[in-house]
Amino acid sequence: MLPLLAVALVSAGALAFEVLLTRLFSIIQWHHFAYMIISIALLGYGASGAFLAVTGNRLRRHVGAAFAAGAILFAVSTVASFAVAERLPFNALAVIWEPRQLLYLLVLYLLFAVPFFCAATCIGLALVAFPERIGRTYRYDLVGASMGAIGLMLTLIVLFPNVALKVVALCGFLAAALAISVRETGVVRKRRAVGYATAAIAACAALPQSWTALQLSEYKGLSQTLLVPGVKVLAEEAGLYGLLTVVSSSTIPFRYAPGLSLSNSMEPPAQLGVFTDGDGLTVITAFDSRLEPLAYLDHTLAALPYHLLEKPEVLILGVGGGADVLLALLHRAPRIDAVELNPQLVRLVSKRFAEFAGRPYEQPGVRIHVAEARSFVAGSRDRYDLIQLPLLDSFATAAAGMHSLSESYIYTIEAFEQYLDHLRPGGYLAITRWLKLPPRDSLRLFATAVSALERRGIGDPGRHLALVRSWNTTTLLVKNGPLTGEDAAAIRRFAEERAFDLGFLRGVSREEANRFNVLDQYYFFDSAIALLGPQRKEFFRDYKFDVAPTTDDRPYFFDFFKWQALPELLERRTLGGAALLDWGYAVLVATLVQASVLALVLILTPLLWLGRQRPQAAALARWRIALYFIAIGFAFLFVEIASIQRFVLFLGHPVYAIPVVLCAFLFFAGLGSGFAPRLTARLDALQGLPAPGALIRLTGGEGRCGWVVRVRHPALALAVTGIVAAAVLHLVAAPSLFRWLIPLPDTLKIAVSLVLIAPLAFFMGLPFPLALVRVAAARPGLVPWAWGINGCASVLSAILAILLAMSLGFSAVLLIALGLYLVAAATLR
Repeated sequence: MLPLLAVALVSAGALAFEVLLTRLFSIIQWHHFAYMIISIALLGYGASGAFLAVTGNRLRRHVGAAFAAGAILFAVSTVASFAVAERLPFNALAVIWEPRQLLYLLVLYLLFAVPFFCAATCIGLALVAFPERIGRTYRYDLVGASMGAIGLMLTLIVLFPNVALKVVALCGFLAAALAISVRETGVVRKRRAVGYATAAIAACAALPQSWTALQLSEYKGLSQTLLVPGVKVLAEEAGLYGLLTVVSSSTIPFRYAPGLSLSNSMEPPAQLGVFTDGDGLTVITAFDSRLEPLAYLDHTLAALPYHLLEKPEVLILGVGGGADVLLALLHRAPRIDAVELNPQLVRLVSKRFAEFAGRPYEQPGVRIHVAEARSFVAGSRDRYDLIQLPLLDSFATAAAGMHSLSESYIYTIEAFEQYLDHLRPGGYLAITRWLKLPPRDSLRLFATAVSALERRGIGDPGRHLALVRSWNTTTLLVKNGPLTGEDAAAIRRFAEERAFDLGFLRGVSREEANRFNVLDQYYFFDSAIALLGPQRKEFFRDYKFDVAPTTDDRPYFFDFFKWQALPELLERRTLGGAALLDWGYAVLVATLVQASVLALVLILTPLLWLGRQRPQAAALARWRIALYFIAIGFAFLFVEIASIQRFVLFLGHPVYAIPVVLCAFLFFAGLGSGFAPRLTARLDALQGLPAPGALIRLTGGEGRCGWVVRVRHPALALAVTGIVAAAVLHLVAAPSLFRWLIPLPDTLKIAVSLVLIAPLAFFMGLPFPLALVRVAAARPGLVPWAWGINGCASVLSAILAILLAMSLGFSAVLLIALGLYLVAAATLR
């Protein structure tokens, strides 16, 4: 009998490898293609079903050896596939205009499909070989996956991502050791298991470090910087929040000051560059407690609100390397609350490079908070004169649309409402973004501010808004109160002295909006007027990019893609301008199309084999089975992804919130799966009545009688009812509950999350084993096919869920999932 712990280890390794690949590709390439490559590679799960449908009977006779071989291949291929992939001359930015890159992309698909195919074959073989314990096997599969999610998070705290690959490989080797030793008994078995495990650990430790050394794309910011003579790496720190690299340059010093006026004549102090995952530059600026060297900061666009307020109390949401703290100190702010999500970056500024940075977080009035911006604001009772959201991402990353698949809850309508609630009367919200042409970020911010102000009952939002631009950045000001004549005069004076342009300010003419940094069109002024007027809907419809406000339910702030822009994208693909367009959404659609075609092949191919080998199998039964497992595969991931987003906003820290919530879902779903056989037995015994659906008249004492309906599959009916009830409760009650509980400490919020997730996830773990047990009893040859179908559906659903959320919102995704569960319940025969 195959040890179920071996199944759990393989499952843990597979999920950890999936998440780890995302981190690795985010470092060496970009998030877009990490998502696409991994999504297609995960179809290895579907391929395993096709493989087992053809070879399952032969492999069952040697299940221990076959499982061990699959686990060893998984372990070897995790390291080998990444090592080979790094040596391919693949350039993600050139894939749409250089045909050769498509070949490399295909090779990447195949490379990373191998580990997932091996892992899925091991798990599928356990289901096929031991149909009497399908529920328990699936439980160990899900619980093992949950341990892989949380285990990888803990591993990345202490190890670099490329070193963590060895830990993932170790899971496969240990699973193989358990599978091989099962043939022995007693003391011999224990000794063999220990010996094999020791050999596995030694093999992983002996893997050459050079095989998996990170090789960044030559087009990333860090790679370009390292080409400059005299640049050297001072520190490198890995953690949950990314790979931070600190560099200095002796020949061409860093002069990083986004939005700096072209009329500035002051030289910034020495700076150290800090790159996150090889991009996203921020700087640590030398500070010796003297304010005079910081005077250049007053010539940046971010200094605007300090010319409207006298010694304001400031909240900075995202301090990065600390430049905005220095700006606040320059203007003698008596109180500065600085919030930074990344504790690694805080440690670099406050400890490792504290002497160079001048200990900015220890200055009088400065308090540093390691927290997520929305979570901090929601849990704070303080009010401020100024809330500032600085510019932290790099221009290249923003311009290429590299964030378009990422959720951002700091720029939603609900976020703006929270910020305004924490401003004192007359206080300002100031948000700085890169200037992109045609405008995108700045117009969406403006539209979001208008919507937030209108929700607060303000009839003329334009009186509260000002938009100013430099040659490369824009700053939006939102005042908690109408802008006065003095405010408008101060904004005009600030802009004119520094050669900035007034994108929008009530009372400014169209000609005044394009004086210094002249553009070929009056983009900002005309757009602002349209967004404030009755033609707003027409503007959203006709504008080249999607700049409508985002919400917490649809938080994709950086997704500006519109299908009407696709012809231009294709036209520019060979002109060098494609990298400056937003194409993350298009990449996601391309991924879905590729995955759908491959999934169809993987689902239909085994049918041809099964039809030839088992002509007596009813075609209708096969398609019912296919529809059922497709439905629950889509529904499970839809519910999981939609719920994860809600809990991420509640828990605050996305880096640990996602693994915790994912772990909880998989763990409790695993418990539900293990309970499935007992639930079926109990309900069938309780309902020991004749034909399904029949109405039975029961007579009780004193002549009482009633009617009872026999449910066709009572356990499945209970599972779907539980899923629908728990999900609807989440949908209706969770938002209000989260707003009430968000000030709680993190540990209590995690506990609340587990309590809320447990019932939903438990019921979600039931439908798969309940149906697979029946398939195994009636048509055992279809078990591997059903396993492969569920794997294909899971891959497609992960892609489709994001596309639907970007268009309709996560609530719609959750409702669609509930409909799919109902379809599945009606399908099973």
